[in-house]
Amino acid sequence: MRYVKTPVPASIRAAPKQQHPSGVVVSELTAELAGGRDVELLLEQFLLPIVAMVGAQAGAVRVLTDDGAHMRLVSQLGLPADMAESERLVETGCGVCGLAASSDMLVWMDDFGNCSHRNGPNYFGLQCQRVLAISLVHNGEILGIYNLFFESASPLSAQLETMLRLIGQLLGLSLYNARVERDRMRQTVIKERQEMVNEVHDVIAQTLAYVNMRLPLLNDAMLAHDDRKSIKYFTDVKDAVSEVHHNLREVMTYFRVQMDPMGLLCALEGIAEGFFDRTGIKLEIRNSAGKLGLNEKQEVQVFHVVQEALANTAKHSMGRHATVAIERTAHGLEFVVEDDGLGMVAPSVSTIVTTAKGMTVSTHFGLEIMKSRAQRLGGSVDVSTNEGGGTKVRLLLPVDASYAGSCP
Repeated sequence: MRYVKTPVPASIRAAPKQQHPSGVVVSELTAELAGGRDVELLLEQFLLPIVAMVGAQAGAVRVLTDDGAHMRLVSQLGLPADMAESERLVETGCGVCGLAASSDMLVWMDDFGNCSHRNGPNYFGLQCQRVLAISLVHNGEILGIYNLFFESASPLSAQLETMLRLIGQLLGLSLYNARVERDRMRQTVIKERQEMVNEVHDVIAQTLAYVNMRLPLLNDAMLAHDDRKSIKYFTDVKDAVSEVHHNLREVMTYFRVQMDPMGLLCALEGIAEGFFDRTGIKLEIRNSAGKLGLNEKQEVQVFHVVQEALANTAKHSMGRHATVAIERTAHGLEFVVEDDGLGMVAPSVSTIVTTAKGMTVSTHFGLEIMKSRAQRLGGSVDVSTNEGGGTKVRLLLPVDASYAGSCP
């Protein structure tokens, strides 16, 4: 087997723009990368112009598997069906493809002994005379390769080889970005799952502890045939289980609701737009702080504290007006949610009870959970009753004056 290996020079990135049609391919590929296209669709789309540009018979793109042991065929153009199937997954060290996958280079091959062993004696219908393998590399890391199959042994110009290397780097960049995005999504899923576990724990911990205290009392009352106490303790347990069920449903709702991607102010304005239609309560957003200067993590936590304070206002306040006031003080940003409803009464064992006499803050979205959210950001939450009636939820978040964005 004869290989002609051409290491990739460091000057490729600085290669001058050419008037050759290959320059058009590179320009279009760069534009598509900037547009955030799906990487495998991008690879498939650009095989056709690359194959046409160099006068090849066929082309294929392979990416390394996560363990680096194999190369997976993600796109091909012009390969015979049986060959495409047999080449679907090959070992990293296989032939010319393995050389390009192990070192950043452009590799020619005109001896197909290894390929024929894998695909049979009629490799590519006995029409292919040369195969070119080019590394897909980013920052020195090889992420895959692409192949071009030729019917003739005519060499390519140095200009075309330079362009093919540059295309390999651009495709390598697309693979790298796709991997980064995949890892980011994986970490996001892991984080959301952990947050859900924490939320579920917050939902059930106090209530189940309360149930555990009531069950022995219920058992003793039943053994003593004390119907009055039995009914009381049974009702306590039943109400607690109903509370857990209600709060678990709220957890599911919480994880399905996403904040407006335009930011916190837009998200709050979005809530306000339909609040009266949903609740019969007029909601006003007052922002005297201007640009908030919050990062994404802070905005999400603030949004959910305010959202749940408003949810309790809607459910339990029996008020007619509510406001969300945002102010910047010497201590940081203040978010104050107020209503003109019934106010709140003293907390019971596991909840701040609400009936016609006050506002309910459930074990999930209760004061302790709001405090927990604020504490993650170094802030604080307190809930109080206004002198003239109604409830006030105040979130204080220490932040600097840096700008992080506002609603356009």
